[in-house]
Amino acid sequence: MKYDRIYNFSAGPATMPVEVLEEIAAEVLNYKGSGMGVMEMSHRSKVFQTIVDEAEADLRELMGIPDNYKVLFIQGGATLQFAMIPMNLMKNGVADYIVTGGWSKKAYSEAKKYGKINLVATSEDRNYCYIPDLSDLPISEDADYVYICENETIHGTTYHKLPNTKGKPLVSDQSSMFLSRPCNVSDYGMIYAGVQKNVGPAGMVVAIIREDLIRSDLASKIPTYCRYDTHAENGSMYNTPNCWAIYVCGKVFKYLKSIGGLAEMERRNEEKAAVLYDYLDASKLFYGTVDKQDRSLMNVPFITGDKEKDAEVVAATKAAGFENLKGHKSVGGLRASIYNAMPKEGVEALVAFLKEYEANH
Repeated sequence: MKYDRIYNFSAGPATMPVEVLEEIAAEVLNYKGSGMGVMEMSHRSKVFQTIVDEAEADLRELMGIPDNYKVLFIQGGATLQFAMIPMNLMKNGVADYIVTGGWSKKAYSEAKKYGKINLVATSEDRNYCYIPDLSDLPISEDADYVYICENETIHGTTYHKLPNTKGKPLVSDQSSMFLSRPCNVSDYGMIYAGVQKNVGPAGMVVAIIREDLIRSDLASKIPTYCRYDTHAENGSMYNTPNCWAIYVCGKVFKYLKSIGGLAEMERRNEEKAAVLYDYLDASKLFYGTVDKQDRSLMNVPFITGDKEKDAEVVAATKAAGFENLKGHKSVGGLRASIYNAMPKEGVEALVAFLKEYEANH
């Protein structure tokens, strides 16, 4: 079936696979003969328990998540984790942070409310256009964890090699690259991702956390809902969870399995991103803002070098039917978020438009 859909390059909430949306649309009024939609059913029902169990099982299969890691579905999105992580993981009251963009900077600022937070590396000197050398960081001996944002949505950088944490647990915000490529979960103490960029609707985070990091001695210290043990002990259903988000994410997990898993998704993402980066590298009007070796496959910021010209191009893209290409104010210019669900045809159409614009201006 043909749909009157635009190419949506939003950084989040973002475009979703049409195949998944079609399945959801067919089940809105009556989920698998239950006589009601998922938005209406009790989270304590057997039907919904099957939904959440399958979602977790499919995610575990996709990522190869070891048995000693818990998978938690928590409301509040990634931003709540900026506080939950230090509240839960700091036993010594010390943590090391690597700041490579707007989101790791926010996490770093929030964490400072809860303990001694050391900035062990940053790329702020060049407006976060690169990932610093992480091979021999001054990791604190008493650090409880090392924190990164593995893909910076705003600045368009990504880690192609994880930092040497010298034995300390690595905590990674993977929000804008979650499930975009294979991931060795055992390399991390904790992975979390706000789902609205690459997996589902806004309002939930997926947290994958090693069991030995989940503490049970925090009952008198932090709010009940903000404890990881609360969610782990109650199967992510201490209270009414974001049932809709869990359901939709579960659909996306099954979709990813059906196309060949994360290795196939990575292949598609690399092929798709190359279309845009190859054009930018050859263009005389536009250029990318990130050092080549640190470019993201998900978020591609680019500029002309002239703010007025940038604004003209953004307006022209919108008039041509492309949405949400305006760059973040801290970078300017344009930003194309080309997450898993953005088809290669969408990137090709954008490049064709940019080529024509460049030829005429």
